[in-house]
Amino acid sequence: MRVSVPVGLNVWSRLVEDTFPYLDRTAQPFDSLWFPDHVQYGGHKVAEGWTLLAYALARYPDKLCGHEVLCNSFRNPAHLAKMAATAQALSGGRVILGIGAGWNAEEYLAYGWPYPTTRVRIAQLAEAIELIRRMWTQAPASYKGQHYQVADASCEPRPHPVPPVMVGGSGEKYLLRVVAQHADWWNYSFRSDDAYAHKQEVLKGHCREVGRDYDTITHVIRVGILMAETERELARLKTQPHVRPMEEGRLVGTPAQVTETLLGIIRQGADRLTVHFADSPRPEGTYLFAATVLPHL
Repeated sequence: MRVSVPVGLNVWSRLVEDTFPYLDRTAQPFDSLWFPDHVQYGGHKVAEGWTLLAYALARYPDKLCGHEVLCNSFRNPAHLAKMAATAQALSGGRVILGIGAGWNAEEYLAYGWPYPTTRVRIAQLAEAIELIRRMWTQAPASYKGQHYQVADASCEPRPHPVPPVMVGGSGEKYLLRVVAQHADWWNYSFRSDDAYAHKQEVLKGHCREVGRDYDTITHVIRVGILMAETERELARLKTQPHVRPMEEGRLVGTPAQVTETLLGIIRQGADRLTVHFADSPRPEGTYLFAATVLPHL
């Protein structure tokens, strides 16, 4: 039986002014577009995530758009609820709210945001999702948590449909519990079959503890890819200065190898895939994927 899943295209934050020329050339065969959320990163130029999303929703009217993922700490969650609701109305319902707890201390310190412990940031994330959902569904909305509160807050127009909330991350003790409690979709950055299987079992355990049906959580698996038609061309690409270094667990291979690995991820439980390419903004790898791998997914 042929397997079919939606495949989205993720864009590297450091592309900045190259982002949309790249997408103009490559986005057409993908069902969705996904953007990062950084303001500062290791001395590199990076683009601001919400601005990218708003522009993409207008520029590509046939695509779902979201983030992999927003840093909760960067925006007041009530304001974020209003931003997402407005974008949902203007785009005709194409917003996915991808959100996480944040991790890059450099950004917090440079921009003057408090940088509490991981456990506190994850607790803030859980409250933020509760608050955002309340803003989207109640009028007026009130919420009082340990970290956030609103009183008689209006969020009009109400988002229709209510955007899926996608939580990104894989921390086993606290983050995956937030996924079990609050996420419609779970965003996991693929490392290996064994690592994915282990995280799935941890998430199943949290679901049992909180009374959530594990099968109601959509798995969105992100995969970094470097591909070429031959092994020789792959070896050459790895030495090129425009090719992003591939982190451990990323997928490097020929079309047949990439297809085999992605089909394995789908069989393992992925409901959606998002892909980003180490040779972007040059389109060659993305073109090759669209022509040789995408038809099999």
